[in-house]
Amino acid sequence: MEMSDQGAVAAVRAGDRDAFRLLVEKHSRNIFKLGYRMTGNEQDAEEVVQETFLRAFRKIGDFEERANFGTWLYRIATNCSLDLLEKRKPMQKNTPLENDEGELIPLPAKTPSPERMALSAELKRKLAVAMDELTPLERSAFVLRHFENQSIEEIGKALALKTNATKNSIYRAVQKLRRTLGPMMEPGR
Repeated sequence: MEMSDQGAVAAVRAGDRDAFRLLVEKHSRNIFKLGYRMTGNEQDAEEVVQETFLRAFRKIGDFEERANFGTWLYRIATNCSLDLLEKRKPMQKNTPLENDEGELIPLPAKTPSPERMALSAELKRKLAVAMDELTPLERSAFVLRHFENQSIEEIGKALALKTNATKNSIYRAVQKLRRTLGPMMEPGR
């Protein structure tokens, strides 16, 4: 029989470390996806997963039982991602869509034309640049809303924002992305 998140949290608080392993197994994939979308690479996403669960384990006593454990983890993961982005910002020398030699990573496709490949690579590069121009808060709100399909309320809880501030962060991110990417979306392009 599968243990609920609340049951697992109670077991962890009672000293059962195996119960925490169940929480990790249940939530690590979603935390990895969030970390990847926010940081742009697998190594950083793995670091976000590890740091998220380390912080969650250390702070399990602070978790309010009436809250949703998954939402609580998303908030921790978002903070870990923001911390990592802030720490890596000055060190970042290439976009997340480039390899260590600065070459664009090719897009997977069945049989794209050379023109399609060139356009896709350009779009990916511009998207990465546009995402980098967002503030960490805007990027987080945008990723949670448009990639993770989180509700405004869930995003607000994860980022510790009021509803209007959450909506404004998402709106600003969308506007910045439209300004940056809009010329590529014009007909005849």
